[in-house]
Amino acid sequence: MLPTDGVMSFPGQTWEKVLSKVKKAVVFMDDRCSESLHWNGGAALLFEAGARNIKQFSSFEAGGQNEPKAVFVVSTVLKGKTADIIKDIISFSHFQYCVVFTTVPHSIHLLANNVTTDLEGNPVFDQFEEKLCEWMGDMNYTAEVMHAPVVFAPLTQQFHLLPAFSEIFPLLEVDLEAINEKRPEKKRFGSLMDVDMHSLPPELQIQIKSLASALSALFEFIGTREESFSVGPMSRLIAGELASHPQAKNRRKSAPNKASIVFIDRTLDLTGAVGHHGDNLVEKILSVLPQLPGHVTDIQVDMLELTHLKKTADTKGILAPGCLAQNQSATARLLWETMLVAKQKEAVMEVRRQLVEAASKENLPIKMSLGRVTAEQLCSYVQLFRDSWGALESHSGVLQLGLAAAQALRHPALPRWDACLAFERLLLQALGDSDLAEVLKQLLPIIKSSESGTDSSELSVDDLLVLLVYVYSVAKEACPGGADKEKHVEKVENELIGALTLRLTRQTSLSPLLQEITGVSGPEELTVEHTHSVLENMFETLRGVSHARDHLKNFSSVYTPSDGAHQATYRPLLKQVLEEIFHPDRRECPDVEHMSGGLTDLLKTGFSMFMKVTRPHPSDHPLLFLFLVGGVTPSELRLIREVVSTHKSGTQLLQGC
Repeated sequence: MLPTDGVMSFPGQTWEKVLSKVKKAVVFMDDRCSESLHWNGGAALLFEAGARNIKQFSSFEAGGQNEPKAVFVVSTVLKGKTADIIKDIISFSHFQYCVVFTTVPHSIHLLANNVTTDLEGNPVFDQFEEKLCEWMGDMNYTAEVMHAPVVFAPLTQQFHLLPAFSEIFPLLEVDLEAINEKRPEKKRFGSLMDVDMHSLPPELQIQIKSLASALSALFEFIGTREESFSVGPMSRLIAGELASHPQAKNRRKSAPNKASIVFIDRTLDLTGAVGHHGDNLVEKILSVLPQLPGHVTDIQVDMLELTHLKKTADTKGILAPGCLAQNQSATARLLWETMLVAKQKEAVMEVRRQLVEAASKENLPIKMSLGRVTAEQLCSYVQLFRDSWGALESHSGVLQLGLAAAQALRHPALPRWDACLAFERLLLQALGDSDLAEVLKQLLPIIKSSESGTDSSELSVDDLLVLLVYVYSVAKEACPGGADKEKHVEKVENELIGALTLRLTRQTSLSPLLQEITGVSGPEELTVEHTHSVLENMFETLRGVSHARDHLKNFSSVYTPSDGAHQATYRPLLKQVLEEIFHPDRRECPDVEHMSGGLTDLLKTGFSMFMKVTRPHPSDHPLLFLFLVGGVTPSELRLIREVVSTHKSGTQLLQGC
């Protein structure tokens, strides 16, 4: 099996162990594992394997009187809250057979229990099996605990997400301060690049080690020896952990294939993450449609248009939502891949083409129309299917994607996308002509606007916060300044905090983003003092964002100033890194750090100081994994594809985050 084929089949393979145990069982699964399953075939996989029911992993759930078997699938260590929930579920059920799967390997359970020595067998899992029997009420009942790395969500053949690690985000200066507070003064770190694994909070250590273990399992499965590289402090920690993973040593001796994996910190370029310059349909779908509950990678598609029901308060929520993950239909999968990486115009035309083809196959009375694709046109095509259950079932995947496109294109928040894009372009030019304080001042009139942001021409508070991230992510190199300018910036920041505090406390409702930032669920809970404090912390984080690239030499800027003939432009860091990797001269780049995996690599590095030794380079191998720590946008996926295509590299590129 080729490594690329192995990468595609590995996520499904990880679920095989779980599927072998679910027959006649009630399955309790946490959100992160559910999301992985969602992109690997969904609940149908479990039901086809014989599962009786699937329930949320919650203390408020339980098995029925006639359900003696339970399977738990969790993405956490089997202690604390996780153990409490399992105990609660078992206590209110009548189980005689319990199987627990955790994505966290046993070696990391030892670490979580402060056991530093290697022990034979799986004592932590064995102890938990005893607890399960105790909770079931009979030590003669059956309990099994095992590890299964069900963390991969394959969005396409070449792009995988790992929802279980969605909370791993690169460190910023505020995190360095928090780490240093707990250390003796003489042992404090000077920069984020000095931070080591042992200084991180235990929960984060466990997550990083679990991520490294999952990636190691992937490389084991595809028989590959990997060379790890990093760009950024968090990537350095993850790459180092993977390079020194204990189980990797044997693999590296005998693995027939070779690959490079490059980890890149998202915080090194947040401009690409928050900017509206991406001409991509899926980006807009993800931005404006509501998230699927419990998910971080999918959205809800309103399926009401596939019925004859009217949209009223009574019909709200009576239909299960559709989604973007379409695993059953090859046609829908191909359409999804096109939507993900194509430009918006190409994507909507492909959506229309697929809907027309589907309608033609079912002999539905479709009226062909050329020219610009509109949301109304897509909806009219979708509605042709609602009177034919067979046709609707056959083309369900394409219909859901078609509805997602239509609902995004006509969403009332979409006009603000163009408004944000226009403002970002203005700010980008202003950054070259003015200092940061003057640029930030341009945001004040908008923030002070009394509008709530619901009007299509007005920017919402969410939009304003995103614009601030955009500015601070490029500001350092665009507006370098001394102490006087720093004071001026601080003064304007205080004005912004005041204006935003006023704006926030006048909100009639809070978006999910604002709820997360403020830590409250409704505007009535927002006090002026709390809001002011939250915003002060936010600006401290933003200052950290502006310094995220301080340690870089070649990739220290994502901003190209105007030269009179050309406007100032944004230079994606991702593009810079890839162009450096695929440069025909195979130049050494100090910002792409190779993480040694053992004594041989260390000796090579040491000898290179005295004699000419070729250091490992990311382009050395025919397979390159790119891992974005903190997420990636659909526009960046297209950018990656374009860069690789331009360089006509023989390297196959696979992405993950």
